[in-house]
Amino acid sequence: MTVEPFKMNTAFKGNRVSDSQTQTALPSFIDYRARTRAYYLALGYDNPYEWAHHDTTPFAPLRQPLQATRVAIATTAATVRPGQVTPGPGSVYDAAYKFYEVAEFDRAHPPQMTITHVAIDRQHTDMSDPNTWYPGEALAEAAQTGWCQLAPKSYQVPTNRSQRHTLEVDAPDLLTRCQRDGVQALILVANCPICHQTVSLLSRHLEAHGIPTVILGCAKDVVEHCGVARFVFSDFPLGNAAGKPNDPVSQRDTLQAALRLLQDAQEPNTTWISPQRWADDDDWKWDYSNPDRMTPEQLQAARAEAEHVRLQARELRLQTLKR
Repeated sequence: MTVEPFKMNTAFKGNRVSDSQTQTALPSFIDYRARTRAYYLALGYDNPYEWAHHDTTPFAPLRQPLQATRVAIATTAATVRPGQVTPGPGSVYDAAYKFYEVAEFDRAHPPQMTITHVAIDRQHTDMSDPNTWYPGEALAEAAQTGWCQLAPKSYQVPTNRSQRHTLEVDAPDLLTRCQRDGVQALILVANCPICHQTVSLLSRHLEAHGIPTVILGCAKDVVEHCGVARFVFSDFPLGNAAGKPNDPVSQRDTLQAALRLLQDAQEPNTTWISPQRWADDDDWKWDYSNPDRMTPEQLQAARAEAEHVRLQARELRLQTLKR
């Protein structure tokens, strides 16, 4: 596996760590597989999830110069449907926003989207800026300045715990849409831990069929455990894979890193690590789904919420997929 820091845009003026500093200054990363396992065991669920893992990784090189490549985005964010309220800061986990089929929209006219349907870091992610989970504005700006071309559609991919369903249904569906739309490279944006696995499986399928991909994500352990061609890792709270909220410079730099990686990667399992820091200290990393920081009363409430969301999501899945 090749691990490198961002190759930064020389026009970037924000706070950053130099390449030499990056190798020593970055803190340790959250092991989300271990964290979520401990969390659900503490809630009383004794059937730990088995995460996808592969020993080999498909890799599709870019077939034309980046400047001539039609690039699209796929995100796990959900559309806010009629009658639903656009979630904002303080919004709770709400399975009513979940979706179970691949969807698409006109890139130039994105719908209102939310990530309140997934297990993001709700304590440190306020959901105030959709550019952190759908970098459409940053990609359009990159195309305007000659970095790449734009495909006509963007895609939404469902967060699905069923790896079989992702591989047998969602992956072929996304591939068909990309082929139809002439997509020559795809940026996949992950949010919760399962989202990171979902986009990793989708990435592998597209790479095996000749479409280069790059993942933007914050759960390094999940993506690398699955095995993907290209990965831009930002050590941010879950829900901010495309950059810091309300920070166009951070978002622009993250998107440009994805484009550079599409062009520069020479082998699969190539991870670029962002030098950007979320905060001056790393205490936020101990908060996400950490039973050691929860009282018995908080664990009991979390169990009740988990059961409510599970049943709500199951009913929605049955309505959508009829099974």
